[in-house]
Amino acid sequence: MEQVTITKEQLFKAMKLNEQAEERSETKGNSGFKNMVSTLLHSQTQVHIFHLQTKSYSEHKALQGYYEGIDSLVDGIIESYQGKYDIIKNYDSIKVEDYSSSEQVINYFKSLDTMIEKARKNVKESFIQNQIDTVQELIFSTLYKLKNLK
Repeated sequence: MEQVTITKEQLFKAMKLNEQAEERSETKGNSGFKNMVSTLLHSQTQVHIFHLQTKSYSEHKALQGYYEGIDSLVDGIIESYQGKYDIIKNYDSIKVEDYSSSEQVINYFKSLDTMIEKARKNVKESFIQNQIDTVQELIFSTLYKLKNLK
């Protein structure tokens, strides 16, 4: 095997380039995370629309709790991620739906949880996982209110 000699500067430059490539692949290759936070950002608007269109007072109040709580939680997740990696670009745009029934709303929250469970597998940092857990707490608390406090 042939021996190669490099200077300290060349070694440090190669190490720095490798670190930068790893960080770029983290942010660009993590479209599952970007899709998750895009959906969660959208959920505030979607749930607010459900809140404004429902004719049930208990549903109205449960949905209010969600849309008032989700903003700061998602903001924290995104800021933590961007502090570790890089600014997220090209958020997904998602079409809103009109309210049709309690079942639709319950299914919406269940689908949010399913999406989070799939997307969170891309996150290795425990502090971001904990923030995601808090979002799921809000989802399940809202589901409890929607199902049981009528």
